[in-house]
Amino acid sequence: MAEIKDPENTIVIELKDGTVTVELLPDIAPGHCTRMKELAREGAYDNVAFHRVIEGFMAQTGDVEHANMEKDYNPRRAGTGSSDKPDLPAEFSRIPHDRGTIGAARSQNPNSANSQFFINFSDNHFLNGQYTVYGRVIEGMEHVDAITRGEPPANPDRMISVKVAADA
Repeated sequence: MAEIKDPENTIVIELKDGTVTVELLPDIAPGHCTRMKELAREGAYDNVAFHRVIEGFMAQTGDVEHANMEKDYNPRRAGTGSSDKPDLPAEFSRIPHDRGTIGAARSQNPNSANSQFFINFSDNHFLNGQYTVYGRVIEGMEHVDAITRGEPPANPDRMISVKVAADA
């Protein structure tokens, strides 16, 4: 069991193989951390697919508009949506995109991050300073490593549930 120092800034993600515990970095990226907690508390991330999973790179999820089981999953649209909340301004920092860090997915516009995020499988330092880092996996990275690969995967893995540890 991960040692949770700050339950209000810890996210617990249930995957098919087990629990992934994420420590958020509110001092580095307060807006992104607030958004993730807000969407988690709304249940918006529950059952959302990992729609882009590239071996040796990262696993991307969080398209709450197109990748939810309650809606018709369309692999051609997965990854093109966001939430009903406004896009977030970039919160770039000197935190490197190391293995296990959480980064905000976005379009070409640096200020277009919304609900989607990715978990780095490896050190991806070419992303440094270009994508907001706002958390890191502190336990359960082996479950992230087991996510089905594909762009999109034929049968994508899903986040079964996403909760703020303080609410558990």
